[in-house]
Amino acid sequence: MRTTPAVTGAGAGGGPGPGDAGVFRGSGGRRRDASADILLFALAVLWWLNVSAGYVFGHLIGMSHDVPRWLFVPDAVGGAVGCLALWWRRSHPLAVGMVLCVVGAFSNSATAALVIALIGLAARRPWQQAASAVAVTMVLGLPWFLTVPPGRGESILSIALALSVVAASVGWGVAIRTRRQLVERLRADVRRERADRERRLEDARAEERRRIAREMHDVVAHRMSLLSVHAGALAYRTERAEAGAAAPLDAAELGAAVRVIRDNAHRALEELSGVLAVLRSTDTVPGAAEDHTGTAAPPPGIADVGRLVEEAVAAGQRVAWDLDVPGGAVPGGQVGRTVYRVVQEGLTNTRKHAPGARVGVRVRGGPGRDMEVSVTSVLPVGVVPGEIPGAGAGLTGLAERVALEGGELVHGPAGGEFRLVATLPWPEVSEVS
Repeated sequence: MRTTPAVTGAGAGGGPGPGDAGVFRGSGGRRRDASADILLFALAVLWWLNVSAGYVFGHLIGMSHDVPRWLFVPDAVGGAVGCLALWWRRSHPLAVGMVLCVVGAFSNSATAALVIALIGLAARRPWQQAASAVAVTMVLGLPWFLTVPPGRGESILSIALALSVVAASVGWGVAIRTRRQLVERLRADVRRERADRERRLEDARAEERRRIAREMHDVVAHRMSLLSVHAGALAYRTERAEAGAAAPLDAAELGAAVRVIRDNAHRALEELSGVLAVLRSTDTVPGAAEDHTGTAAPPPGIADVGRLVEEAVAAGQRVAWDLDVPGGAVPGGQVGRTVYRVVQEGLTNTRKHAPGARVGVRVRGGPGRDMEVSVTSVLPVGVVPGEIPGAGAGLTGLAERVALEGGELVHGPAGGEFRLVATLPWPEVSEVS
């Protein structure tokens, strides 16, 4: 009996049979199955020929046999039937096993075929079916054991030998079945692990895309909104001058406005280059999504919030801000950067959706008492004309960023104001600058 792993039961055409352990192995497996079937059939035929020829030659030369002469022909015919039945042992293992059990009860020449059939039955069906076949074999063979051997001792020896052979055949088949099931479980584990790995990779790619989107939005949206405000003011003054409602811009005013736009465009490119440097550094350094080293500028933190507010004021926003943090105390991890991004998003959204509204920025906290960042602005009445377009994903990305730091983000209208409030953890142990 072959012992290759994960073999499926196959019919005469090599297809999978019901109840077989393992999986379908393709054309290569079918070729190995066919080779094994031919080899086992040849072994059964050789045994049948050897026993049958022994009967014939013994009769010709006058050698006595323990087997009666009247049993020679049924024995040989039964052996031939058993050998032929082996071709259906894959598609119908139980039926073939039972046929061989009946034939093996009186035919010595079918012994090899019986052993092969029992191994195949135990390998493809539950062991209880194989045990039933063994019981049928022994019960049907009792008349032969009691009448054919010449004495009681020979009968007992024949019974013990037959029981050992069929029991060993069933044990061999059970071992093959167990090995196939083990191999199949291992293959299923491998397939499951591959699927889990692909899922983890896809999740990592999705998270990387979200992280890139957050970084790009934080940099590009803020700077582009500043550029839009300055360009809008320049266009407004030009239109007023063309309409005769205001004096035209002189060279100094025009140059100042252009320089502001140019400086903000340069800062946008510099910040974008810094973000790209960080993102590229994480391509080869797993886990370095936020902390990185090299020539890129350090990420902004609480100390940079003041500069952010000054840029907003220079762009025409009315901002009142308050910083209430212990001197020299710096929160660990990326809390400082997240604080900067919260204020940046709040100022950007105010420029987009409530231009000209007064903005209040407050940052307060300390070690052991969380960090709270709030950006509030008066809600505009109606639809703001000339509102700066946006993707509307800034608050979503900001909520993800705050959640990664173990914090909470709350935003929405309340009491005639739009409030953006982030609460971030600040443990007792903190760095001191």
